[in-house]
Amino acid sequence: MSKRLIRRYLPDHGKIRDHKHLRFFGNLLHDPHLWHLNRRSVSGAFAVGLFSAFVPIPFQMVLAAALAMLVRANLPIAASLVWLTNPITMPPVFYVAYKIGAWILQQPERDFNFELSFEWLSNGLHVIWQPFLLGCFVLGTLSAAVGYVLVRRLWRWRVVSEWQARTRSRNQRKLLQQKSEL
Repeated sequence: MSKRLIRRYLPDHGKIRDHKHLRFFGNLLHDPHLWHLNRRSVSGAFAVGLFSAFVPIPFQMVLAAALAMLVRANLPIAASLVWLTNPITMPPVFYVAYKIGAWILQQPERDFNFELSFEWLSNGLHVIWQPFLLGCFVLGTLSAAVGYVLVRRLWRWRVVSEWQARTRSRNQRKLLQQKSEL
């Protein structure tokens, strides 16, 4: 994927610095590493964003922004990747996280009826919280590792391909120049 294409869709870092929910980070947002598009910052952003997407808390974007600043990864990419778990995808993703956690802990899966209410959160969540949080941690860690490695490899592959294409083009020009001299 081209840097120009990514830059076209990324918001201006001035707007992010002035965003009302991110202002409390203050001068930390002035670090230029948070805005660079290179292999290190983008792969770090994928790891941070994918891990944060599986953390079952509200305002995952703030967590992703804080972690991106901590590891000096691309902040807009990290913050935008948390939307992989949005209100539509959250129920199935978190159900899979619960099933994975129950499998790891070797606990039988329990039937529960989720309700978006304080009563369910106070009474129903205590039954499944251990496998649920373990599953979220495992999915977050695995997706972060896979995302990091995949972006690093794809970036490297793209750089090597472009380098080889330039070398082939240069060799063809030299060959044509040699033929024209004859």
